[in-house]
Amino acid sequence: MGVSKARLAEDLKAALKGGDRLRTSVLRLLCALIKNKEIEKRGELDDSEIIQAVIASCKLRKEAIEQYAKGGRDDLAAKEEAELKLLEAYLPPPLSPEELRKKIEGALAASQASSLKDMGKVMAILMPEISGRADGKEVSQMVKDALSRR
Repeated sequence: MGVSKARLAEDLKAALKGGDRLRTSVLRLLCALIKNKEIEKRGELDDSEIIQAVIASCKLRKEAIEQYAKGGRDDLAAKEEAELKLLEAYLPPPLSPEELRKKIEGALAASQASSLKDMGKVMAILMPEISGRADGKEVSQMVKDALSRR
């Protein structure tokens, strides 16, 4: 399921009409973030750039949840978790571990990687394919493990 500015605008309008304050707030922030990125770029964002903006917003929410949990503010952590769930609905479905392993093996073969020194080559091939569908840290660790076994 791709995300586009038109879909965000439609969802924002529906949230406004339905009186859903949380969804309205999250979508307004997301639209503003996208607008600011377009101003920075001095042009329209394509769908992959919009997905990157959603991912960045999700990452901020996850960090906030951790901080609120450490500070004992469960009420604010719950609010951030609700916002995170709304944002994650706009991301493509995550890759299964099996799909991710297949993509990593394909990237290893394509880059002809033989040691950890080749990790950059592998990641350069892999990340555009899986962008938004898997956590970069997790992928990096899986690639390291695969290269260390070679």
